[in-house]
Amino acid sequence: MNKLLITLMGLMVMSVASAKLPPLRDEAKAKADEAKNKTAWSDKVAAYQLCLAQDKVAATYLKQKDKPKPAVEVPACTNPGPYVALQIATTTVGVADAKPVPAAGAKK
Repeated sequence: MNKLLITLMGLMVMSVASAKLPPLRDEAKAKADEAKNKTAWSDKVAAYQLCLAQDKVAATYLKQKDKPKPAVEVPACTNPGPYVALQIATTTVGVADAKPVPAAGAKK
């Protein structure tokens, strides 16, 4: 009896958990895009800092005596620059369709 009750409760929880979520609103999509953009920029900054640290270690290693120079030329580190926020186009529903109201007493 307990196994049947536990199984039924499990099925009820699974049916609730599989319910479909409503689609995201435009504001939520914009925030998600901004977070994705900032994360990508942070990854570029981390890669740049790692490149600088590796160059420093390689320079120290090559200063030691009897160390051969590497045969492969390594490209220079590229700085990603400061963070630039996304330009999000904000639109208000109905504003583009609205027409100006003529002043009182104005002739057409």
